[in-house]
Amino acid sequence: MLKRFTESAQALLESVPVESRPRQGEILAALRQGVLEAFRTREEHLARLVECDLEARGSGNRMSTLKWQVSVRKALLGLGVRVVESPDEREHFVVVEGEGEEFEVVRPAYIDQATGKVILSGQLRRVLRRHTQPDDGTGTQDAVMKEDQP
Repeated sequence: MLKRFTESAQALLESVPVESRPRQGEILAALRQGVLEAFRTREEHLARLVECDLEARGSGNRMSTLKWQVSVRKALLGLGVRVVESPDEREHFVVVEGEGEEFEVVRPAYIDQATGKVILSGQLRRVLRRHTQPDDGTGTQDAVMKEDQP
C-alpha cells in the first residue's frame, strides 16, 4: 500500500511544473497531518465498534444478541482488533472487585493490533479458588470434596 502511494505521489509531483511544486517541508507537513488524522479516525472508529460489542453482550433477546455480537466481533477482528477474554493476559486488565487468588473476566480487553495500543482495558474480578478445601495444616489444599473421601 505504501509503495503504491509513493509511486502515485511521485507521478503527481512530476506532472506539476518545477516552479509550482511545493517544497519538501510542505510535503512532509501535509503527509504528517494526513497520517495523524488517519490514526485519530481509526481510533474513533475502533472505539465505537468496541462500544457496540459491549452493548451486544448485555441486551436484547438471546438469539438476536448472539447474532449481533458475532457480527460485531467479526468486524472487529477484520479491522485488526484483538479481543482478549482470558484472565491469563493480566497486563490488559484492571482488577475491579472481589477476593481470592483466581480471576474471572468481567469485561474483555480490546487491543489494536496495528499499533499495539489498548483501546479499552478489560476488567477482572478476583474469585475464590473453585472446589478446594481449606489448608489442612500440611501446606497443601485438597481439591477433593469431603463427601468424596472414603
